[in-house]
Amino acid sequence: MTPDQLAIHTFTNKPWSIDECIENYARHGFGGLSVWRETVAGEDLGRVRRKIADSGLQGVSYVRGGFFTGLDAAARQRGIDDNLAVIRECEALGLPMIVLVCGGTVGQGPKENFEQIIDGLAAILPAAEAAGIKLAIEPLHPMYAGDRCAVASMRDANWLCDQLEHPLVGVAADVFHIWWERELEQEIRYCAAKNRLFAFHVCEFKPDFDHILLDRGLPGEGVNASARIAKMVKAAGFNALTEVEIFSRKYWAENQHVFLDKISASCANL
Repeated sequence: MTPDQLAIHTFTNKPWSIDECIENYARHGFGGLSVWRETVAGEDLGRVRRKIADSGLQGVSYVRGGFFTGLDAAARQRGIDDNLAVIRECEALGLPMIVLVCGGTVGQGPKENFEQIIDGLAAILPAAEAAGIKLAIEPLHPMYAGDRCAVASMRDANWLCDQLEHPLVGVAADVFHIWWERELEQEIRYCAAKNRLFAFHVCEFKPDFDHILLDRGLPGEGVNASARIAKMVKAAGFNALTEVEIFSRKYWAENQHVFLDKISASCANL
Protein backbone atom coordinates (compact mmCIF):
# COMPACT_ATOMS: atom_id res chain seq x y z
CA MET A 1 0.00 0.00 0.00
CA THR A 2 1.12 3.52 -0.71
CA PRO A 3 0.74 6.21 1.97
CA ASP A 4 -2.29 7.71 0.22
CA GLN A 5 -4.11 4.40 0.85
CA LEU A 6 -3.54 4.71 4.61
CA ALA A 7 -5.22 6.67 7.40
CA ILE A 8 -3.34 7.26 10.64
CA HIS A 9 -4.98 7.21 14.06
CA THR A 10 -3.94 10.33 15.95
CA PHE A 11 -3.12 8.23 19.03
CA THR A 12 -0.45 6.54 16.90
CA ASN A 13 1.43 9.83 17.25
CA LYS A 14 0.42 10.56 20.82
CA PRO A 15 3.13 13.23 21.37
CA TRP A 16 1.56 15.44 18.67
CA SER A 17 -1.37 17.83 18.97
CA ILE A 18 -4.29 17.52 16.57
CA ASP A 19 -2.85 20.37 14.49
CA GLU A 20 0.52 18.64 14.25
CA CYS A 21 -1.16 15.36 13.28
CA ILE A 22 -3.19 16.95 10.50
CA GLU A 23 -0.29 18.98 9.11
CA ASN A 24 2.24 16.15 9.23
CA TYR A 25 -0.03 13.40 7.89
CA ALA A 26 -0.76 15.60 4.89
CA ARG A 27 2.94 16.45 4.50
CA HIS A 28 3.91 12.76 4.52
CA GLY A 29 1.30 11.97 1.86
CA PHE A 30 -1.14 9.90 3.88
CA GLY A 31 -4.71 9.65 2.65
CA GLY A 32 -6.60 10.26 5.87
CA LEU A 33 -6.80 10.17 9.63
CA SER A 34 -8.94 8.84 12.43
CA VAL A 35 -9.33 11.28 15.29
CA TRP A 36 -8.99 10.14 18.88
CA ARG A 37 -11.19 11.85 21.42
CA GLU A 38 -8.19 12.47 23.67
CA THR A 39 -6.40 14.32 20.88
CA VAL A 40 -9.20 16.87 20.48
CA ALA A 41 -10.16 17.27 24.14
CA GLY A 42 -10.72 20.97 24.79
CA GLU A 43 -10.41 21.90 21.10
CA ASP A 44 -12.88 23.88 19.00
CA LEU A 45 -14.26 20.95 17.00
CA GLY A 46 -15.56 23.20 14.23
CA ARG A 47 -12.06 24.59 13.76
CA VAL A 48 -10.60 21.07 13.67
CA ARG A 49 -13.21 20.05 11.11
CA ARG A 50 -12.21 22.95 8.86
CA LYS A 51 -8.51 22.18 9.27
CA ILE A 52 -9.05 18.55 8.24
CA ALA A 53 -11.08 19.65 5.20
CA ASP A 54 -8.45 22.20 4.19
CA SER A 55 -5.66 19.61 4.51
CA GLY A 56 -7.16 17.31 1.89
CA LEU A 57 -7.08 14.38 4.32
CA GLN A 58 -10.11 12.08 4.51
CA GLY A 59 -11.62 11.92 7.97
CA VAL A 60 -12.32 8.22 8.57
CA SER A 61 -13.56 7.78 12.12
CA TYR A 62 -13.84 9.12 15.66
CA VAL A 63 -12.26 6.97 18.33
CA ARG A 64 -13.74 5.92 20.59
CA GLY A 65 -17.15 5.26 22.10
CA GLY A 66 -18.57 2.21 23.83
CA PHE A 67 -18.10 0.93 27.40
CA PHE A 68 -21.80 0.16 27.75
CA THR A 69 -21.57 -2.32 30.65
CA GLY A 70 -21.89 -1.68 34.37
CA LEU A 71 -22.94 -3.32 37.62
CA ASP A 72 -25.91 -1.00 38.09
CA ALA A 73 -28.37 0.96 35.98
CA ALA A 74 -26.78 4.30 36.87
CA ALA A 75 -23.38 3.19 35.56
CA ARG A 76 -24.93 1.91 32.36
CA GLN A 77 -26.84 5.16 31.85
CA ARG A 78 -23.62 7.13 32.25
CA GLY A 79 -22.19 5.03 29.46
CA ILE A 80 -25.17 5.76 27.21
CA ASP A 81 -24.99 9.49 28.00
CA ASP A 82 -21.27 9.54 27.20
CA ASN A 83 -21.88 7.81 23.87
CA LEU A 84 -24.53 10.38 22.98
CA ALA A 85 -21.89 13.03 23.63
CA VAL A 86 -19.47 11.11 21.40
CA ILE A 87 -22.06 11.14 18.60
CA ARG A 88 -22.47 14.91 18.94
CA GLU A 89 -18.70 15.40 18.85
CA CYS A 90 -18.33 13.12 15.83
CA GLU A 91 -21.02 15.07 14.00
CA ALA A 92 -19.31 18.38 14.87
CA LEU A 93 -16.06 17.03 13.42
CA GLY A 94 -17.82 15.91 10.25
CA LEU A 95 -16.63 12.32 10.67
CA PRO A 96 -18.74 9.45 9.30
CA MET A 97 -18.09 6.72 11.86
CA ILE A 98 -17.45 6.00 15.55
CA VAL A 99 -15.31 3.07 16.66
CA LEU A 100 -16.79 1.30 19.68
CA VAL A 101 -14.94 -0.62 22.39
CA CYS A 102 -18.06 -2.11 23.87
CA GLY A 103 -17.06 -2.75 27.46
CA GLY A 104 -16.82 -5.54 29.98
CA THR A 105 -17.35 -5.28 33.71
CA VAL A 106 -15.43 -7.19 36.37
CA GLY A 107 -17.85 -9.43 38.24
CA GLN A 108 -20.12 -10.03 35.25
CA GLY A 109 -20.09 -12.92 32.83
CA PRO A 110 -20.43 -12.79 29.05
CA LYS A 111 -24.23 -13.14 29.18
CA GLU A 112 -24.72 -9.98 31.26
CA ASN A 113 -22.08 -8.05 29.34
CA PHE A 114 -23.56 -8.88 25.95
CA GLU A 115 -27.10 -8.08 27.06
CA GLN A 116 -25.95 -4.68 28.30
CA ILE A 117 -23.96 -4.00 25.13
CA ILE A 118 -27.03 -4.72 22.99
CA ASP A 119 -29.17 -2.47 25.20
CA GLY A 120 -26.58 0.31 25.01
CA LEU A 121 -26.28 0.12 21.25
CA ALA A 122 -30.06 0.15 20.87
CA ALA A 123 -30.26 3.22 23.11
CA ILE A 124 -27.85 5.28 21.01
CA LEU A 125 -28.98 4.12 17.56
CA PRO A 126 -31.68 6.81 17.16
CA ALA A 127 -29.06 9.54 17.70
CA ALA A 128 -26.66 7.82 15.29
CA GLU A 129 -29.46 7.60 12.72
CA ALA A 130 -30.30 11.29 13.10
CA ALA A 131 -26.64 12.20 12.54
CA GLY A 132 -26.05 9.60 9.81
CA ILE A 133 -23.08 8.18 11.69
CA LYS A 134 -21.94 4.55 11.47
CA LEU A 135 -21.15 2.57 14.62
CA ALA A 136 -18.20 0.20 14.18
CA ILE A 137 -17.91 -2.51 16.85
CA GLU A 138 -14.26 -3.37 17.41
CA PRO A 139 -13.64 -6.85 18.81
CA LEU A 140 -10.67 -6.86 21.19
CA HIS A 141 -8.24 -9.67 21.94
CA PRO A 142 -9.58 -12.03 24.66
CA MET A 143 -6.99 -10.78 27.14
CA TYR A 144 -9.15 -7.64 27.44
CA ALA A 145 -12.49 -9.45 27.85
CA GLY A 146 -12.66 -9.14 31.63
CA ASP A 147 -12.63 -5.37 31.93
CA ARG A 148 -12.49 -3.65 28.54
CA CYS A 149 -14.39 -5.51 25.85
CA ALA A 150 -16.47 -8.67 26.12
CA VAL A 151 -16.59 -8.73 22.32
CA ALA A 152 -13.49 -10.85 21.87
CA SER A 153 -13.60 -12.07 18.26
CA MET A 154 -14.95 -11.35 14.80
CA ARG A 155 -17.48 -14.08 15.53
CA ASP A 156 -18.71 -12.13 18.56
CA ALA A 157 -18.90 -8.89 16.57
CA ASN A 158 -20.82 -10.55 13.75
CA TRP A 159 -23.22 -12.08 16.26
CA LEU A 160 -23.89 -8.66 17.80
CA CYS A 161 -24.57 -7.17 14.39
CA ASP A 162 -26.98 -10.02 13.67
CA GLN A 163 -28.93 -9.19 16.82
CA LEU A 164 -29.36 -5.55 15.82
CA GLU A 165 -29.64 -5.91 12.01
CA HIS A 166 -29.10 -2.23 11.37
CA PRO A 167 -27.24 -0.72 8.39
CA LEU A 168 -25.36 1.71 10.62
CA VAL A 169 -23.96 -1.07 12.86
CA GLY A 170 -20.87 -2.85 11.60
CA VAL A 171 -17.37 -3.97 12.51
CA ALA A 172 -13.87 -2.50 12.77
CA ALA A 173 -11.41 -5.36 12.26
CA ASP A 174 -8.03 -4.80 13.93
CA VAL A 175 -5.12 -7.15 13.20
CA PHE A 176 -3.77 -6.85 16.77
CA HIS A 177 -6.99 -8.29 18.17
CA ILE A 178 -8.13 -10.87 15.60
CA TRP A 179 -4.94 -12.40 14.18
CA TRP A 180 -5.36 -15.56 16.28
CA GLU A 181 -8.85 -16.58 15.10
CA ARG A 182 -8.94 -19.96 13.35
CA GLU A 183 -12.02 -19.14 11.26
CA LEU A 184 -11.05 -15.53 10.62
CA GLU A 185 -11.32 -15.61 6.84
CA GLN A 186 -14.82 -17.05 7.04
CA GLU A 187 -15.90 -14.39 9.55
CA ILE A 188 -14.43 -11.58 7.44
CA ARG A 189 -16.25 -12.87 4.35
CA TYR A 190 -19.52 -13.08 6.26
CA CYS A 191 -19.06 -9.57 7.66
CA ALA A 192 -18.31 -8.09 4.24
CA ALA A 193 -21.18 -9.95 2.56
CA LYS A 194 -23.54 -8.29 5.04
CA ASN A 195 -22.01 -4.86 4.20
CA ARG A 196 -20.73 -4.61 7.78
CA LEU A 197 -16.95 -4.48 7.32
CA PHE A 198 -16.67 -0.79 8.08
CA ALA A 199 -12.97 -0.49 8.96
CA PHE A 200 -9.64 -2.33 8.87
CA HIS A 201 -6.81 -1.47 11.29
CA VAL A 202 -3.21 -2.66 11.00
CA CYS A 203 -0.41 -3.10 13.55
CA GLU A 204 1.09 -6.24 15.02
CA PHE A 205 0.70 -8.37 18.14
CA LYS A 206 4.09 -8.99 19.75
CA PRO A 207 4.10 -12.18 21.88
CA ASP A 208 6.96 -10.72 23.94
CA PHE A 209 5.30 -7.33 24.53
CA ASP A 210 6.31 -5.44 27.65
CA HIS A 211 2.94 -3.73 28.17
CA ILE A 212 -0.55 -5.11 27.58
CA LEU A 213 -1.69 -1.91 25.83
CA LEU A 214 1.32 0.12 24.82
CA ASP A 215 3.72 -2.17 22.96
CA ARG A 216 2.18 -2.80 19.54
CA GLY A 217 4.40 -3.43 16.55
CA LEU A 218 4.64 -2.14 13.02
CA PRO A 219 3.28 -4.38 10.26
CA GLY A 220 5.86 -7.12 9.80
CA GLU A 221 6.87 -7.27 13.46
CA GLY A 222 5.60 -9.72 16.05
CA VAL A 223 3.30 -12.40 14.66
CA ASN A 224 3.47 -10.66 11.25
CA ALA A 225 -0.25 -11.05 10.48
CA SER A 226 -1.04 -7.73 8.79
CA ALA A 227 -0.21 -8.80 5.24
CA ARG A 228 -2.08 -12.09 5.62
CA ILE A 229 -5.23 -10.42 6.93
CA ALA A 230 -5.01 -7.53 4.46
CA LYS A 231 -5.32 -10.11 1.69
CA MET A 232 -8.47 -11.46 3.36
CA VAL A 233 -10.19 -8.10 3.64
CA LYS A 234 -9.25 -7.14 0.08
CA ALA A 235 -10.58 -10.48 -1.22
CA ALA A 236 -13.82 -9.79 0.69
CA GLY A 237 -14.21 -6.50 -1.19
CA PHE A 238 -12.94 -3.97 1.36
CA ASN A 239 -11.54 -0.98 -0.53
CA ALA A 240 -11.60 1.90 1.95
CA LEU A 241 -8.50 3.41 3.56
CA THR A 242 -6.54 1.02 5.77
CA GLU A 243 -6.02 2.54 9.20
CA VAL A 244 -2.76 2.42 11.13
CA GLU A 245 -3.32 2.22 14.89
CA ILE A 246 -0.15 1.65 16.89
CA PHE A 247 0.14 2.31 20.63
CA SER A 248 3.81 2.11 21.47
CA ARG A 249 5.84 3.78 24.19
CA LYS A 250 8.91 2.75 22.19
CA TYR A 251 7.81 4.59 19.05
CA TRP A 252 6.33 7.54 20.95
CA ALA A 253 9.83 8.17 22.33
CA GLU A 254 11.21 8.47 18.79
CA ASN A 255 11.14 11.37 16.38
CA GLN A 256 7.57 11.16 15.10
CA HIS A 257 8.53 12.01 11.52
CA VAL A 258 10.91 9.03 11.52
CA PHE A 259 8.09 6.92 12.96
CA LEU A 260 5.78 7.93 10.10
CA ASP A 261 8.48 6.97 7.61
CA LYS A 262 8.71 3.56 9.29
CA ILE A 263 4.93 3.20 9.02
CA SER A 264 5.04 3.94 5.29
CA ALA A 265 7.85 1.44 4.72
CA SER A 266 6.23 -1.29 6.83
CA CYS A 267 2.89 -0.96 5.02
CA ALA A 268 4.37 -0.97 1.51
CA ASN A 269 3.83 -4.71 1.06
CA LEU A 270 0.29 -4.91 2.41
